[in-house]
Amino acid sequence: MTHRTLTPSALGLSIALSLSLSTTMNEVRAADPQYALTIYSSAQPGQLSPEALQNYGSALPGYALVRDRRPLTLPNGSGEVRFTDVATRIDPTTVSFASLTDPDGTRVVEQNYQFDLVDGLKLLQRYIGEQVIVGQIQAQKFTEISGTLLSASNGLILMKESGEVVTLSSYSSIQFPSLPGGLITRPTLVWLVNARKGGEHDAVVSYQTQGVTWWSDYNVTLGSDSERCTMNLAAWVTIVNQSGGSFPATQLKLVAGEVNRAPAAPMAAAAPMMKTMRVAEAVSDGFQESSLFEYHMYTLGRRTDLPNNSTKQLELFPSAIGVGCKRELVFTAGPGPWRWYGAPVTDQGFGATQPGTVGAYLEFKNDKSNGLGIPLPAGRVRVNQASKTDGSLEFIGEDLIKHTPRNENLRIKLGESFDVVGERKQTDFKVDINAKWIEESFEVSVRNRKQEATTVVAREYLYRWSGWSIKSSSRDYVKRDAETIDFNLNIPADGEAKFSYTVRYTW
Repeated sequence: MTHRTLTPSALGLSIALSLSLSTTMNEVRAADPQYALTIYSSAQPGQLSPEALQNYGSALPGYALVRDRRPLTLPNGSGEVRFTDVATRIDPTTVSFASLTDPDGTRVVEQNYQFDLVDGLKLLQRYIGEQVIVGQIQAQKFTEISGTLLSASNGLILMKESGEVVTLSSYSSIQFPSLPGGLITRPTLVWLVNARKGGEHDAVVSYQTQGVTWWSDYNVTLGSDSERCTMNLAAWVTIVNQSGGSFPATQLKLVAGEVNRAPAAPMAAAAPMMKTMRVAEAVSDGFQESSLFEYHMYTLGRRTDLPNNSTKQLELFPSAIGVGCKRELVFTAGPGPWRWYGAPVTDQGFGATQPGTVGAYLEFKNDKSNGLGIPLPAGRVRVNQASKTDGSLEFIGEDLIKHTPRNENLRIKLGESFDVVGERKQTDFKVDINAKWIEESFEVSVRNRKQEATTVVAREYLYRWSGWSIKSSSRDYVKRDAETIDFNLNIPADGEAKFSYTVRYTW
């Protein structure tokens, strides 16, 4: 037999509790509960690290409204009820209790939230000056020492009935005669209830809890047809529960949108909410989208388990097949858009000559005619494409999207083009501070080193001042907005496209 050394700091040890618990209170335990969770998330896409996910706890950027419907036995008249099945990270100020059996004749007049949970160290501290029995293994034999516990710091100090004092640096078990008052095994709501009708009630308990969040992930499979852009879109939600409570067979709702939170206030639990959930169950076993004030809500048409300390993924909606899209290469060089510097930028060297980058983008419209038309919660979009060599799917880029309503365009940046390069150089610069004008000329060259022709948008930002006009241009352009113009370039395989223009700023 191996001798084990156990210290108070490790009192997840095998403490033998001889608990003679008696109570006159009505302690409510799980009795066929019907859980319903509405989860609100403020998680920004890509904000949470999967490697550290188990360590977030109450720092998770989200919360849940828990509704627990179950039969409760209430005392006739005034009495105390202990409700133990609550999440550890509950916000006790948001608790709401409602009897569906006798709503007018039942009310909670007082509530206490008890969370001083029992552990080995607390038990030892509570039993200073009390009788305990300590078990030891000596010479491969189990022996017991009974005495008054004098100290539990750096081992145990006991005084036997004979007055002899012994110190114990190691022990295998401790027997306590009972669980001292004030310590509980689970977080507990203690209500003082006034019930006109005693007996069993159909009741709903609701509260908010931290430690729960959700976010969306989208997987795009891009078609390999270079002439026609199509894609398949799959959407998933990830739900993290670190609330300190498990919710088996729960009806699940997810709310997407920026919900403002005032100081905590009780959330009402109503019977019609439960009725609505039963109707939703019969419609579909997937998520059904609906409006909720200025937000969107996604209701799962079946029940699901959300164990504590778990991460679950669920399909948000069936994959959309053959969604039309647009691939775009955008060449940019020099400074970005004008940022209201307070005065015109008269420094000739500012953004004069430098190489540019060619970003690869994917665009698609979120409408019914394109096979979508679904409000898309914010999330990360990962794009894959089949390899031309063996047909295997390969990752080609990802981006983040914000909450996107239906009938809006989405634009995903995939990366930078390898085979399309270019530069932009200043060819002339004139300025007259007194007359309040600047004239600047550029030549832009974009080269396509692919084996097939390609289309590139050369995007030019007019960054020196807000008042500008194009004085001359060798190629047609499109005014994109108040500070941007686009030149559409069709470049043959292993070819080059050049253009020049002159812009005049006035103030």
